[in-house]
Amino acid sequence: MPMRRIIALFLPTWPIERLRRFGLDATPLVTATHDGRRRVIAAVDPAAAALGLHAGMALAQAQARVPGLTIHDATPGADADALHRLAAWCLRYAPLTAADPTDGIWIDITGSAHLQGGETAVLRDLRHHLPLRVAVADTPGAAYAVARYGADDLTVVPAGATQTALAGLPLEALRLPPETIRGLRLLGFDTIGRLAATPRAPLVRRFGPLLATRLDQAFGSVFEPIVPVVPPDLPRARLAFAEPLLTAESFSAVIVRLAATLCAELEKAGRGARRLDLLFERVDGSVQALRIGTARATRDIRHLARMLDERLERVDPGLGVEAMTLVAPLSDPLAYAQAPLTETGAPAPDIAPLVDRLTNRLGPGRVYRIAPVESDVPERSARRVPALAPPVRTAWPADLPRPVRLLDPPQPVEAMALLPDHPPVAFTWRRVRHRVRRADGPERIAGEWWKRDGELRSVRDYFRVEDEDGHRYWLFRRGDGDDPVTGDMRWFLHGFF
Repeated sequence: MPMRRIIALFLPTWPIERLRRFGLDATPLVTATHDGRRRVIAAVDPAAAALGLHAGMALAQAQARVPGLTIHDATPGADADALHRLAAWCLRYAPLTAADPTDGIWIDITGSAHLQGGETAVLRDLRHHLPLRVAVADTPGAAYAVARYGADDLTVVPAGATQTALAGLPLEALRLPPETIRGLRLLGFDTIGRLAATPRAPLVRRFGPLLATRLDQAFGSVFEPIVPVVPPDLPRARLAFAEPLLTAESFSAVIVRLAATLCAELEKAGRGARRLDLLFERVDGSVQALRIGTARATRDIRHLARMLDERLERVDPGLGVEAMTLVAPLSDPLAYAQAPLTETGAPAPDIAPLVDRLTNRLGPGRVYRIAPVESDVPERSARRVPALAPPVRTAWPADLPRPVRLLDPPQPVEAMALLPDHPPVAFTWRRVRHRVRRADGPERIAGEWWKRDGELRSVRDYFRVEDEDGHRYWLFRRGDGDDPVTGDMRWFLHGFF
């Protein structure tokens, strides 16, 4: 089972940001509430903070300091609902997300970061969409602390480095009550590192068990579950069990039932699954999740169940799983259509299931096909496209064969050839001498003038050669032999046939 990795999002101006989305663009802007005796500021935007306003300040004092201040009544309930919806939006990154009121979100990205290009790529994409501070660490407590009190707006705490990352952070990062923080500071504690190095028993007797719990949660000694959000409008299927399940065989049987129920619901809506999240609710209150994706919309029960089965090794059932939920957070319209046929009238093979299995096992960036590009320069004549992308109209010239494998960059070789247009009679590559038995060429390829200055004048003369052992190579000479500007006359190996 992969090590747990949690992303914490901190939205410093969350209620204000929500109001901005509703079109209240005036600045400075604050929200106000009533503390029982007077109206006070609940939240401020950056412009108001720059003028010295802060949460807890009396509203009358703020209005006297900043004439024309835009004031909006605080709506904690609406803010909480909006934060919950934002946590549901974050399901695009991982199957487990949870709101952390009043200004944070947790994302359990365990085992799914590679599907998004890695942890750093996920954090950067989050910052691209939202004004926030974000961190990823081994525990929710550590991610919370680093996101709010770390030195950088984007932080990746390496696996196993939680203690080092938390040592210099202030006590407020532990989510302790204000009175506990004040008491600890009176005793001389100012950082988590100094507090963690002190014997627990005297501190627990004085401040209560929450202090030890927060420390253990932050360092991972005590598991801290997060309660995932599941938007009610998403297609889903759930089964609860009279007795907890522990074996992969029992999970597989449940997966088939869940997939059948979910696909029936998708069929009624005329949609097909593009992404599935399987949630395992353990008896200890924690939730584990698996995520799979498909290259195109599908309702193939057997195919979906098989992909989920292949990832069951990532699940730790602990003391048992009491319920399982299958959710389709992403789906596309899917209508019945005639299956394509081959020239003989037989059904055309469908490679989509194979592509899906390879993609979920290796990652989306490692499953692709090569498509031609309109360029004569070999290293620019191909590009990667999704494995099931529609065919492109461009085609490679049939009369000019190209190697199935190109070297990037081309590797220099020592060659013996008669100038100006004869192929090499022998060449040496990696200290091995190859005698040429057959050759074809030259094929002259010039540079592209729009790429950079002088490229048009560069020339390559390519030869297809076969050595005495029957191995075939693609060699080129840089330069035409007449004008030194076209190249230095060195030989290179560019590919293999």
